[in-house]
Amino acid sequence: MSYHKKDPLLYRPATADAECIRVRLNHKTIVLLKSMKSFESWKLRYPDAVVIEPADPRKKPKA
Repeated sequence: MSYHKKDPLLYRPATADAECIRVRLNHKTIVLLKSMKSFESWKLRYPDAVVIEPADPRKKPKA
């Protein structure tokens, strides 16, 4: 008797929009938040958390 293999759950990767706030939790983890209110709860769990400016894809990098 064979079993049907379940398909893995695939989630769409998070994208940065205009209201998005990027937060670096530690040296290798970055999360996207919708409000500064949620940043307070993350700051309690990760004391080293730092707010990073959101990346605007319309801006050209400085050469």
